[in-house]
Amino acid sequence: MSVKTSDGLSSLARACVAQGGSYHDEGSGSRAVTRTYLDPVDEIWLQTAHRLGMRVARSDEVFASWDGSGVLTLSRPRGFDPDDCLAQMILHELAHALVQGPHDWSATDWGLHNADDRDLAAEYAAQRVQAALAAPHGLRRFMGVTTQWRAYYDALPEDPLEGPASDPAVRLARAGFMRSRRPPWRETIDAALGATAAVARVLQPFARPDSLWAVACGEVEPRLSGTAAEK
Repeated sequence: MSVKTSDGLSSLARACVAQGGSYHDEGSGSRAVTRTYLDPVDEIWLQTAHRLGMRVARSDEVFASWDGSGVLTLSRPRGFDPDDCLAQMILHELAHALVQGPHDWSATDWGLHNADDRDLAAEYAAQRVQAALAAPHGLRRFMGVTTQWRAYYDALPEDPLEGPASDPAVRLARAGFMRSRRPPWRETIDAALGATAAVARVLQPFARPDSLWAVACGEVEPRLSGTAAEK
């Protein structure tokens, strides 16, 4: 408990002032605010990006953009659709990184352009990797892409890495998924998905029918054997 002192400051506020770190506004009055609240799943995925060498910035100028030098810029919430979330957006960008491979990690936007269909196979491959990573945690629908290519994501087979070898998206996806099974990607991404699934299980009894959380953690799909990825 924080105790008020003779000058009207709480002991917590006094400690913060002494350390040069106090915050005051009309709502807090003399109370020093020393913590910030962040959505738990945002916290999980922001830390996941950080652990993989990415700093997430927010902007009104772009929806999602990688600068090739460690900064991933994502839209502020005002630019989101109702079913957008940081978790899905960060996972999608990680999937792009995995599909493109190390030679494109230093390129702006992973070396991709979305002004035309030139790199559509790479987009489809990232969706396949995204679905393959999320499915074993029951998060395949929850982590579905929210762009104009959602129909492709929803039509993927039970094993998102399955498909004809002649399809460039399948080849790229299998290579990207194999990269995701190496350190530090595997333990970092799997831990984030596991933590997100744990939050979903807690929230499910409270989720409204129209909430994205209502579709999270449905039937958990079997973990991929790796056969399709290795073909």
